[in-house]
Amino acid sequence: MFTPIKLLLNASRRKKRFVTATYDVIAVTVSIYLAIFFRLGTTTFAFGIEEVTSFFATILATVFCFIRLGMYRAVLRYMTLPAIGHIFLSVTLSAITLALSGFFFQSFIPRSVPFIYAGIAILTLGGPRILFRILYEQYYKRSKPNVFIYGAGATGRDLAYALIQGNEYHPAAILDDDSAKVGQIMYGIRVYHPSEFDGLRSLYQPVKLLLAINNVTKSERLQLLEKLAHWPIEIQSVPSVEDIAAGKGTVSDIRDLDIADLLGRAPVEPDPALLAKQITNKNVLVTGAGGSIGLEICQQALKLKPAKLVLFELNEYNLYRAHQILSKMCVNLQLDVKLVAALGSVQRENRLDNLMGKHEINTVYHTAAYKHVPLVEDNIVEGIRNNVFGTLACANAAIANQVESFTLISTDKAVRPTNIMGASKRLAELVLQALADRQSNTTFTMVRFGNVLGSSGSVVPLFKSQIRAGGPVTVTHPDITRYFMLIPEAAQLVIQASAIGHNGQVFVLDMGEPVKILDLAKRMIHLMGLREKTPNMVDGDIEIQFTGLRPGEKLYEELLIGDNVEGTGHEKIMTASEEKLSWTEMTQLLDELDRCCHHFDVECITRLLLEAPTGYQLNLNNQMIKQ
Repeated sequence: MFTPIKLLLNASRRKKRFVTATYDVIAVTVSIYLAIFFRLGTTTFAFGIEEVTSFFATILATVFCFIRLGMYRAVLRYMTLPAIGHIFLSVTLSAITLALSGFFFQSFIPRSVPFIYAGIAILTLGGPRILFRILYEQYYKRSKPNVFIYGAGATGRDLAYALIQGNEYHPAAILDDDSAKVGQIMYGIRVYHPSEFDGLRSLYQPVKLLLAINNVTKSERLQLLEKLAHWPIEIQSVPSVEDIAAGKGTVSDIRDLDIADLLGRAPVEPDPALLAKQITNKNVLVTGAGGSIGLEICQQALKLKPAKLVLFELNEYNLYRAHQILSKMCVNLQLDVKLVAALGSVQRENRLDNLMGKHEINTVYHTAAYKHVPLVEDNIVEGIRNNVFGTLACANAAIANQVESFTLISTDKAVRPTNIMGASKRLAELVLQALADRQSNTTFTMVRFGNVLGSSGSVVPLFKSQIRAGGPVTVTHPDITRYFMLIPEAAQLVIQASAIGHNGQVFVLDMGEPVKILDLAKRMIHLMGLREKTPNMVDGDIEIQFTGLRPGEKLYEELLIGDNVEGTGHEKIMTASEEKLSWTEMTQLLDELDRCCHHFDVECITRLLLEAPTGYQLNLNNQMIKQ
């Protein structure tokens, strides 16, 4: 771009306004002079005090109108159609001022001059502004990489406008399946049919395809993604209408595809009555509120309008972040819910007892746990302390304060576990089942499900970072499979399960069909516009490497220990009848386990877990680390 324009762009706002106002004064003066010249046909005509006064009044009126209409506050490079309308209005008032001043001051202003002046002033005042905008737009259009937008609806239109105004991407074309929209022009961008993609790609060479479709069903969106996955281009999306309403994003936020698109299935709609039963107008406490599952349960609970929501978290930053997110939700959704941010460990029973009593808690969702299999395998004592004795402390505090409902978030790794993490979660289930048989004031339920996509421990963020780094993508085994569920869906089902539970019940969520991790990795590579590198395709982009199973890791996960499973009132929630211990037996086991932990006797802990009805089995991948 020309150096003078660059200097003007980089100048301060005050200097830019001064330059613009100075130009307008000169432009109005020149326009009046030219108008008289064209009327009289001569460059020599007398100027008296009356003519100077008329000129001065016209200049003042024009600048005053521009100031009042915000023309000097507007950014020239983003000047829009309303600004051009303001120029026409200001010039019209300026011409009227010229005519009236000529009449009142008896100056030599022929009657046709104001009309000629108006035409010239529109060119001299509006022309440079429009020219500046065109030059700027063309310059940045060349410097910004091209993208395509898929969807010519309201979301696509808003996205196109936001991208045009921004500095990151230039929307070169809009694609839409609706033949009625094909051929339309939006902000100078033509709408094409998706069948024209190959030709358009060769012409514009876009770096991304941005999905701007929020008015379709989950199944329709999945079908669309199946089609687009074969296109050689990276696909990203804009936030959903719900996320925009909740303040989680704006239409101009470009994100990687929603994790639901990677999962390849649509979640079941929740039952509003079950969601509200344990939360609406009640005091709710969530342990581990800063974690992936805990925060999502808090967000889901907040929408159900509890009287009070207590966030209990050990990590200070995670608690701060969760409180900020939920506070923003309250503002955006206009919710009158009291939020309490409480720091502390679930292993401190007196802290929990005080907290539940002070806030008169009715419902507890216990999500706090150490969940990363290899880390817990290397830190066995702390894993047992947090997952087993932390659950016991929470449960005892709930009983002491007559909490109505207590729900433990368990895992599919608790079923015939081959790792300490799974065994600790199964033992936590047994603790609550024993407490359930001992008393009836607090209803204890356990909800068991598999992996959640997008959580802090999910493979999705890992694969995404590996792909962006150019690979390789690491998969432990070509045949490894896992059950997957979306975080919002899992949180909603947990809340609904707690509403239908009887004391001591173990619930199992229907996770659908298990997903091969290798297939998930390949799908992510394709949706990011890249190709898998294989022996048969050496010019591919991303290689997949197999690293071997980690300590305690299984090829396949299960959700049920036995075959004693029954349905519930919800199609995605089942209940299981499994072996449990009496409170007397549990007390003896916990006392001995506590002594082993105190002495950091890992072999003793392992022996107790193997002898207890946890189903724990050592496998060849376990590498015991004494601590």
